[in-house]
Amino acid sequence: MKRLSASPPSKSEAAQPSVQVLQRAFVLLDALARHDEPVPLKTLADEAGLHPSTAHRILSDLAIGRFVERPEPGVYRLGLRLLELGNLVKARLDVREAALGPMRELHRQIRQPVNLSVRQGDEIVYIERAYSERSGMQVVRAIGGRAPLHLTSVGKLFLAQEDPERLRAYATRTGLAGNTPNSITQLAALEKELAQCRRLGVARDNEELELGVRCMAAGIYDDQGQLVAGLSISAPADRIDEGWIAKLQATAARISAALGYRGTPPATAGR
Repeated sequence: MKRLSASPPSKSEAAQPSVQVLQRAFVLLDALARHDEPVPLKTLADEAGLHPSTAHRILSDLAIGRFVERPEPGVYRLGLRLLELGNLVKARLDVREAALGPMRELHRQIRQPVNLSVRQGDEIVYIERAYSERSGMQVVRAIGGRAPLHLTSVGKLFLAQEDPERLRAYATRTGLAGNTPNSITQLAALEKELAQCRRLGVARDNEELELGVRCMAAGIYDDQGQLVAGLSISAPADRIDEGWIAKLQATAARISAALGYRGTPPATAGR
């Protein structure tokens, strides 16, 4: 039986938030976006069709969240928080687009799943994968799945970027909880592991997140030299191949180059 899909909402229905104050905030942000220079409150209120006191109240709340700035009393412009969020979205969208082709090529070479992950808070999130349903036993990570930083190869890449104080804060927040007997649950052991990650330019998960599964990961960098994602190979513990490391790092470097990274690639393991 052919399944019928529901009719899409009209443009006007789709454009109306269910919370009125959000709708008004969106209108004010759009009004600010139309101006290159800071805008007086009265002008914004007129363009948004709002009473000045209502516009002032909403703009004040937006200013608390840094979505709006007040360079001087009664005058507003878009805030830097929008730029920060926009850059995060841009990095994640760009890295996914740049990575998919190289990921598929790497998968064809090694015949094991290849994962793309980014950091969100104290976890990594899997945002893309390359694998084949026709292959034999595989370790396939679900897109959208999450895992603690210290239990994953990609997570260790991000932790290796932290200074000692921030790393200690992470350990305190999370308690370095473990999933398996192999999990690193002591700060001193984690510091030693991260030092090796920095030295080799590759990170590993030795059955720390899941028994029977090992992973290796290399970092992906943007045009500012910032670590924005990690590329990892996951495989049954008895099938992991050290020969994959060079291919993994070359693929990560290729993706980084596509994002505009022009720095020196991280060290290659064994050199």
